[in-house]
Amino acid sequence: MRYSLHGNLCLCSRRFKMAASQVQDEAFVTLATNDRYAYGALVLGHSLRAVNTTRQLAVMITPTVSSLMRQLLTEVFHCITQVDPLDSNDEANLALLTRPELGITFSKLHCWRLTQYNKCVFMDADTLVLRNIDDLFEREELSAAPDVGWPDLFNSGVFVFKPSEETYRGLLQCAMTQGSFDGGDQGLLNTYFSDWGTKDIARHLPFIYNMTASRAYSYLPAFVKFGSDVKVVHFIGAVKPWEFTYDTNTGTVLTCEGISSQHELTFIQAWWDVFVAKVKPRVEAHQTQFSEKMGQLSLGSVSPITSPSSPPAATTSPIDSRTRQWQWEQGQIDYLGEDRFENIMKKIDEKVNNK
Repeated sequence: MRYSLHGNLCLCSRRFKMAASQVQDEAFVTLATNDRYAYGALVLGHSLRAVNTTRQLAVMITPTVSSLMRQLLTEVFHCITQVDPLDSNDEANLALLTRPELGITFSKLHCWRLTQYNKCVFMDADTLVLRNIDDLFEREELSAAPDVGWPDLFNSGVFVFKPSEETYRGLLQCAMTQGSFDGGDQGLLNTYFSDWGTKDIARHLPFIYNMTASRAYSYLPAFVKFGSDVKVVHFIGAVKPWEFTYDTNTGTVLTCEGISSQHELTFIQAWWDVFVAKVKPRVEAHQTQFSEKMGQLSLGSVSPITSPSSPPAATTSPIDSRTRQWQWEQGQIDYLGEDRFENIMKKIDEKVNNK
């Protein structure tokens, strides 16, 4: 079934038979701007189904998502909406994040146009659901978890909102008049919903609804104590789960220099477990070409859609100084290899002695 939604294409699948308990007017919403993020959306969708959500699943896609990925998405999501890409074109502020690819995340604003729903929860495609989170629909707009980098602001990877054309127009106006202080959607949303930090503590979601998986941001003692309660994992940063390699013989994720992490790998393993069990068989059924050699599977080379401005990916081969600097800035430090203590001290001694 096809129908027009505010000038965008919406494809609603008929393959789903709604249970009596299925809530029709509330949905989890995500966004895929290319095929790689579509893989993330597929894993997210399956993780939501695995925890028996009673809400609809909706995904917004841009025209760059391939027809094959669209077909796979229809097998998981109740509704697929094609949206025109929005880009902040704010190179200066995005440079502060060293993430020039984030401008396209402005396309996330289209979620406020899904007015067939009364309330929604937006989730980035690089999130993974571990436990049922339907209780989020009891929250009001705009409910979100604090950002670990600046807790007075919220992280826009998971948030509760109410679709509204008025809010959508307000966000566009805010983008044109005030812009985004980080060049991406998070800076804009925090500007528009500027009272989030002070108005109502009920709109502050616990960290377990949007836990940053990266070791660089982790408070390890708290993770040890509360980690078993985590409901949503967010793979924040440039290195995503699909950048890793999975060994199909052992059923484990392979570590690479520069992207090792004490507990991040536990969640990356969980992401790949969902992918291999639920997504991979459907992709193979549609005769997608995989990069499988000697029992190893990697999505890094699957999608022809790449971003020339993306930061350098981690590799098992020697890396240049600029790449190592970028990895250090992201907290991806090879403590047991090139960046181990004695090597750092050696470099410091060299600098001091050459003064």
